[in-house]
Amino acid sequence: MPHTLTAKNDDGTPNPVGAVSQRLIAAGSPPLPATARILVYVGLDLIGDGLIKLPLVRALRAALPQAQLVWLAGKGRSAYRHELAPLVEPLLDAVIDEADIGSRWGELFGRPLGDQRFDLVIDTQRRLLTTLILRRITADRFVSPAGGFAFSTVRPPSGYHAPRLLSRELLDLMELGTGYPAQPGPPLALPQRSLDAARQLLPDGLFYVGLVPGAGGTHKCWPLAHYITVGRTLEREGRTPVFILGPKEGHWRKMIGDAVPSAHFPLQTRVAESLGFPADLTIAVARRCKAAIANDSGGGHLMAAADIPLLSLFGPTSPDKFAPSVARGTILTAQSFGSPSMEVIPVSAVLTALEALLTPPLKRYQGK
Repeated sequence: MPHTLTAKNDDGTPNPVGAVSQRLIAAGSPPLPATARILVYVGLDLIGDGLIKLPLVRALRAALPQAQLVWLAGKGRSAYRHELAPLVEPLLDAVIDEADIGSRWGELFGRPLGDQRFDLVIDTQRRLLTTLILRRITADRFVSPAGGFAFSTVRPPSGYHAPRLLSRELLDLMELGTGYPAQPGPPLALPQRSLDAARQLLPDGLFYVGLVPGAGGTHKCWPLAHYITVGRTLEREGRTPVFILGPKEGHWRKMIGDAVPSAHFPLQTRVAESLGFPADLTIAVARRCKAAIANDSGGGHLMAAADIPLLSLFGPTSPDKFAPSVARGTILTAQSFGSPSMEVIPVSAVLTALEALLTPPLKRYQGK
């Protein structure tokens, strides 16, 4: 059976990020001032890490539009300063990476970041030495899951268990530390060049559906032949399949194009090449689609960042830990069909789940 990702608030209304934990907010301190300075510490951010953490960045900015948000990657490179910079530039005031903070015992005798002061420090990792070093930063509030929140100035209520879903766990830290519920806020502000390019690549007037057949490993990929079958079905229905292929998947284009003549390949174009294939172009392209299907992959998280309905396909990896954060989505797992192997997920189940996502949800009746 598919698992529906449409989360609800306590009153039954949709909540795109997840049900707000009133207990977490009540357990924390009063809401931060509107102009608070907030530091978020991570070890490093590869592209995949950055996409998983993007809901946290969006929620922080939505809750505190006037706050100063500083992102600190203490042990390595951050994609937020590089590949994903256009996504977070409107949301973060500063990104510091390769800061060499959080690894050496000698740091316990100094002040990381000197005399800078913050209203809140959110430590997203669990290594005790790193947490102790970060406690040396001058801050009114400090939140860290390390040691069961033993070093935090605000702690979750008794009986709290951190969610397995990584993006939701980060949002719990945000709620506990800021005193505000986690909401995604407005759509990401994308560069105009990418919005214009997406409109050129996928012109108005067609019913586009995104298909993302790749992943970081073949074991996480639903068979390409199944994606082609879905594309051919969409084609027969008068819809236009849009295949989002990564740099290592361009050789699939001919096979797919021969089988699905109406298919679009927006990232295998001179337009995309001229822009350098940025992540924000993929999100802009996804926004032109009515829904998308993706494996457990960075491409799936890019579809989620576009705020479109998303059907996620999982096999050997756990959706409980890696599922994208979406307003409206469904997960199909291979285990539901008797095996962890992706190929056992039936095309018929995918088509049924996709059609449900393409059907607008019924509006709740509002009595007078």
